[in-house]
Formats: sequence, C-alpha cells, structure tokens
Amino acid sequence: MLVRFGTVVSFLLLAATLEAQPAQKTYRIGYLSSQSSAGGQLQFEGLRQGLRDLGYVEGRTIVIESRWAEGNYERLPNLAKELIGLNPDLIVAAGGPPAARALKSATTTIPVVFVSGSAVAAGIVSSLARPEGNLTGFEVLAEELDAKRLELLKQALPRAARIAVLWNPLNLERGRQRQQLEAAARAQGLQLRFAEVRLPGEIETAFTAMAGERPDALLVSADPMLLSEGRRIVELAARTRLPAIYPFRRSAEVGGLMSYGTDLFAVYRAAATYVTRILNGAKPADLPVQQPTKFELVINVKTAKAVGLTIPQSLILQADQLIQ
Repeated sequence: MLVRFGTVVSFLLLAATLEAQPAQKTYRIGYLSSQSSAGGQLQFEGLRQGLRDLGYVEGRTIVIESRWAEGNYERLPNLAKELIGLNPDLIVAAGGPPAARALKSATTTIPVVFVSGSAVAAGIVSSLARPEGNLTGFEVLAEELDAKRLELLKQALPRAARIAVLWNPLNLERGRQRQQLEAAARAQGLQLRFAEVRLPGEIETAFTAMAGERPDALLVSADPMLLSEGRRIVELAARTRLPAIYPFRRSAEVGGLMSYGTDLFAVYRAAATYVTRILNGAKPADLPVQQPTKFELVINVKTAKAVGLTIPQSLILQADQLIQ
C-alpha cells in the first residue's frame, strides 16, 4: 500500500526519534539542490529543522555538505560528482526531478532521499510503493495540481480568457505538463500563452513578451529555477499588474496573489525522518515514496486590492489562509 503524508509528519518524527540510536559517529550528509542558495533556503531549513527535531546537532553528530545549481540544471552532474567524492553517508536531492536524476546517474550505492514531483514519470523510481535501488523520498505533486490552479484563477477572474504560463522548457517534465495544462485549459474555455524561461536572466524578457500578449492572468509553473526566483517574479507581476497564481505559499507570502500546493517546509522537515531511518540501517528500497494528502490555498487580499481585483466570497471561503 502506498504511504501518504500530510498530518502524519509529527508521527513520523516521533517514530524516527524512537527508532534512532545514540550517534556513535558524525554522519556526513550531502545536499544537492537544483535551486539557488538564496531561493532554496526555506526547503534547506525545513530539512535542518527536521534533523534537529530528531536530535542531530550540526557540527557534532551530523555535517551537511550543500551544493547549489543556481537554477542551471547543466551544473547538476558535476555537483553530484563533487558530493559523491566526499563519501557521504547519504545525499538529499532537493528541488525536483533534475537533482534526483543527476544523483541516480552518478551513484547506485549511496542512499538518496529526494523531494520531487512525478517521481515515476520522471524515471527516478520505478514504483512509489516499491522504489527499488538506492533512491526513495517524498513527492509534492506540483505539476499534477496545475489544472486546479487554472480553476482557481478562473474563479478569481470569471471573465478571464487568456492565461500566460511561465515555464522552463529545459525541465524535462515540462513537456508533459504543457500537454496537461492545455487539456485543462480547453476544458475550462481558456487560451494559454507559454512564456519560456531557461535561466534566471531571461525572466524580465519573458515578462516583456507577455505584456505584448495582454494576458488576463499568469500561472507560474512548479519549476525549481522559477521557484528560486519567486520574489523577483512576484515583483514583476506586481509591476505589470498581472494577477498570478503560484505553486507554493512562499510566493503569496511575499506579495503574490494566490498559491495552491503543498507546504514545502513541512515536506523537507518530514524528509529528515527518512534520512534518520536510513542512517540507522533501513534500505531506501524498503521505504515507500510518500505523497501529500493536504494542499493549501493562500490568498493575498492586499495584492488583490493593489491590482483592482475583488476576490469572490466563494473563493475566500475556500482559502486556508488570507494575507491582509
């Protein structure tokens, strides 16, 4: 049976604590992220908090060696080799499929705990229930929620017809995501305009191109590089008065209109439980990939007012959090 996570994070932390044995050595953990060191701090701190909850003390019982691709996925294979050269006890793959795939190609022996979307479709594991090999972890179901995000945009702007989509075509999952988005848009009577961003330096150019299309709203796809640049994307959306929905709550907290997705901090905190279990002898192949059961809608009411938008009461009632 596939194990899912959501409100069970506290239970997992308790179980891992009870399972943990007194540390007889200082464990070395690698951390490979597709994101920038600045943009990925929330996730990194979630993992560190989870490890602290389980009794690890950085510099004494655990050492974390981090490597950041800064949104450039071509750097990941070399960064993976760097970490493997440090002979870590385990590596955490952060920021979606690109980092996990780089590690899968680089090692078949060092255990890897990943946080990613589309783990089976991306070729990271062959099965969620039985991951096999040396990789296991946690899914965030980021791309799978895009149809819901379009639906929420339509509720917020009933007259919307053209939706811009900010996406990174270098992320291999985006081809499948585009097909899913286009199917969802047709079902809702929406037209999509895709704005490509391959590297952080292309974001402002993409917004300039979008302005020429005069979209009614924007959907920012769940790409690690775009997530790293979340604050800048929010600022550009505000500057162009473009209502936007994002995959994770941090963007709404810093001024984005809406977000819908999983709590990334909680996911990475929960990932520490698998780190602990593997350090204490569990095999990744015996730990099912977990999926979320709770998704949160966050609406920034202040931003809505700034762009001249009145959020319908029906949507307000659905929100898990309203930012005033």
